[in-house]
Amino acid sequence: MVFSSAIFIFLFLPLALITCFLTPSRWKNATLLFFSFLYYAWGEDSYFAVIFFPIVVNWIAGLALSGTEIRRQRGLILAATVVVDLGVLFYFKYANFMIANLNGVMHKLGFAYLKNDPIHLPLGISFFTFHALSYVIDVYRRVVPAQRNFFSFALYISFFPQLVAGPIIRYHDVAEQLSGRRESIDKFSSGLERFILGLGKKMLIANPLGAVADQIFSLAGADLSTPLAWLGIVSYTFQIYFDFSGYSDMAIGLGRMFGFEFLENFNYPYVSRSIREFWRRWHISLSNWFRDYLYIPLGGNRAGPGRTYFNLITVFFLCGLWHGASWNFVVWGLIHGAFLALERGPAGRLIDRAPSVMRHAYVLLIVMCAWVFFRADTLHHATQFLAAMFGHTAAPTDFSALRLHLDRKTMILLVVAAVGATPALSLLSRDWHQRRGQVRGKVDRTGDRETMKAFADRIMIPVRPVVLALIFIISATYLAGQSYNPFIYFRF
Repeated sequence: MVFSSAIFIFLFLPLALITCFLTPSRWKNATLLFFSFLYYAWGEDSYFAVIFFPIVVNWIAGLALSGTEIRRQRGLILAATVVVDLGVLFYFKYANFMIANLNGVMHKLGFAYLKNDPIHLPLGISFFTFHALSYVIDVYRRVVPAQRNFFSFALYISFFPQLVAGPIIRYHDVAEQLSGRRESIDKFSSGLERFILGLGKKMLIANPLGAVADQIFSLAGADLSTPLAWLGIVSYTFQIYFDFSGYSDMAIGLGRMFGFEFLENFNYPYVSRSIREFWRRWHISLSNWFRDYLYIPLGGNRAGPGRTYFNLITVFFLCGLWHGASWNFVVWGLIHGAFLALERGPAGRLIDRAPSVMRHAYVLLIVMCAWVFFRADTLHHATQFLAAMFGHTAAPTDFSALRLHLDRKTMILLVVAAVGATPALSLLSRDWHQRRGQVRGKVDRTGDRETMKAFADRIMIPVRPVVLALIFIISATYLAGQSYNPFIYFRF
């Protein structure tokens, strides 16, 4: 039951909202927990225990950590809990991958294959595992006290807006909200607007461009011309951004509608001028998680250049694996890790001194080449696609095949996506206007009113709700008649 589905928007969500608003304050968490469990059970059915098990284990572990001051015992509790959390993740996500690779080695050595029955991948297991790990590690570090209320802790792990595709919410960011959040009409309306923006990103940009990308990536290497390959990867580059940032917008909006404030997860990553900046803007919750719970504990950049490079490569190797049990994801992660390491050295100083346009072009080139591995089905498929992008293809180099996929609608969508991937359309966001109002208030006191921006603010007050209403109506229309409606990050 994805957010961009009729059953969620017109049945599940209204029922959850009405029930929660009518529920007394002391039972709101239990009510939200019921709907969160219902949401997960709707998609997973008999695999419901996969999420309930880590909830129980980590809640008990938190209580155990708070009940002892003996350092050795605390360390053993933490280690055991981390092993259990990662063990569950490994079994469901990586066991088949490891056995398949081991069977390849055993075949070459002449040994018999190991049994390799398919293992179901539960929805959102990578996300709620990281939620659980951040909680137990923060309790161990005494960043936060253990949560003694089982319903509140279970809600933190399973709250449906961020359950199956993030953003990754760390416990210390919402600990107070679990017991002391406030609901308001202003917060609800702000959340509704954010949800509609995310829905529009998903339905009106990500889905149609995703269809173009799917058609091109399904072609054999011999049929893939250079212009067609570039159209495919540009379409996918926009698809994955608007798909995932749209989902994050919907999750943040849903959280607000129920009284929660989640941290931002995207900040226009395609305007970046270095790979370092890209990872400060892309999937921010994941970047921060790996920084705080892996990169810094490994030593960060405190032990010299060599160790820093090793730490970066290690983190992004694991970041790639986190996204999926495939060598394609590993290569994707290593590409980013390698360029982050290069930017830490002399190459970084050269990049910083280059003209802004060149730096921006460099980032987009690296990011798009890496996305090929993220999207392609196999390493061979990815290398064929990359070869076609740079002219090594048997397909004709004319634009005849390109015209079959690049119609007027696609050209308009690409222009809209290019503009929408920058802060240019942030005028539609109430968050932007609130931040602008705060800044303008400070500027006004100095006498500089920035009249053009103030005028834009005033114009958008009546325009924004009309535009958002149109976005919702058109999205709902597409929702009713469109069968192509994937969510990329549901795979992870």
